[in-house]
Amino acid sequence: MGEASVSRNALAFIFITVLINMTGFGVIVPVMPDLIMEITGEGRAYAAQWGGILSVVYATMQFVMSPILGGLSDRFGRRPIILGSLIAYSLDFVLLAVAPNLFILVIARILSGAFSATFTTANAYIADISPPEKRAANFGLMGAAFGLGFIVGPLIGGVVGEAYGARAPFFLVAGLGLTNFVYGSIFLPETLARENRRPFDWRRANMLGSLTQFRKYPEVLPVALSVFLFQIGHWSFPSVWAYYAGEKFAWSAKEIAYSLAAVGLAAAIVQGGLTRIITPKLGERGAAFMSLTIATLVYGFYGVVDEGWMVYALIPIGAFAGLTIPSLQGVMSRAMPADVQGELQGAVAGITGLSMIIGPVVMTQAFAAFAAPGTPVTLGPIVISASGAPVYLPGAPFFLAALLAALALATLLLGVRGAPTAPGEAPAAAE
Repeated sequence: MGEASVSRNALAFIFITVLINMTGFGVIVPVMPDLIMEITGEGRAYAAQWGGILSVVYATMQFVMSPILGGLSDRFGRRPIILGSLIAYSLDFVLLAVAPNLFILVIARILSGAFSATFTTANAYIADISPPEKRAANFGLMGAAFGLGFIVGPLIGGVVGEAYGARAPFFLVAGLGLTNFVYGSIFLPETLARENRRPFDWRRANMLGSLTQFRKYPEVLPVALSVFLFQIGHWSFPSVWAYYAGEKFAWSAKEIAYSLAAVGLAAAIVQGGLTRIITPKLGERGAAFMSLTIATLVYGFYGVVDEGWMVYALIPIGAFAGLTIPSLQGVMSRAMPADVQGELQGAVAGITGLSMIIGPVVMTQAFAAFAAPGTPVTLGPIVISASGAPVYLPGAPFFLAALLAALALATLLLGVRGAPTAPGEAPAAAE
């Protein structure tokens, strides 16, 4: 089997692994409320409280484990970390399916968050097998897996869960993961040469420790900050869209689901196909500038649209904002040597995990503050605003997301003036 064929098979395996992980994330959305109510015997409001706790637990574990798995993959190689995480993630979904109480459910989500952090090693694997000029495009393929999982997961959860019960979709995800593990055990090659491996260091196996190491590569830190700002804004969509669309357009749950499926489909098309056309023409930095500009404008328009059809007009345009992360990953990957690619991806995933903890809280509170002016806004026992907002502005989270995207663009413009703008092109001169 030729080297090109091995790379294609490996890329397909990594794509499927990421797709299964994202499908597992999406499966939970429609069935977790019913599962919590089944376990506790309580109503939907109580289930929603625990659903929020489970989300924070999941995101926190991703944040903690991403740099650890990235560092371990730099020490022991990509293959054992990917395969080990995959089988653990699959068995964890069996635990979700049989969980008899909330304690086991929390443990299961802790494990899910920990082992879904294999995204870190998957991205390092992509960096290993991709020539520099194709890295952004292949990172975009991973974004397509996210988009497809965002479509497939909720559909599986809703259809299978309604037909066979809330636990059945978890068994299905576990079966898919175990099947992929068997395939990978046979066909997945190791890509990190022994001479490129480094000792594991606990001081570097956390996001802050990883970022400290990046001081030797000054172009990486502003790019990482751009990723962080953009990701916080990105959470405006999944965290408040259902509330916003119901408030602004009086959409039903089915109409909201259709709009989310449209977002996932558009993301898959752009990141899985158009990335490979646009990025080579514009370069990684140019593609990032374009996508952040689009994100700034589209988020702003989401905040002011007053007809549902306008949303569907914005979705295909907004999908090009999905070029941001793979392009920025490409910029950072070029700046780092081969023996720290896993650590780099661990830091990126850690940043994403931190944004996943912060973003939904910030965005939901922004919506709460401006969707009901004059009503006190609280976060648990803490009163955030005693008098409420002075104006009715349910689109406030999207205006905030637009501001964050604009700040990410400004950070990129100021921070990577010396980075390559296109494959094979000499670094731009700093002003």
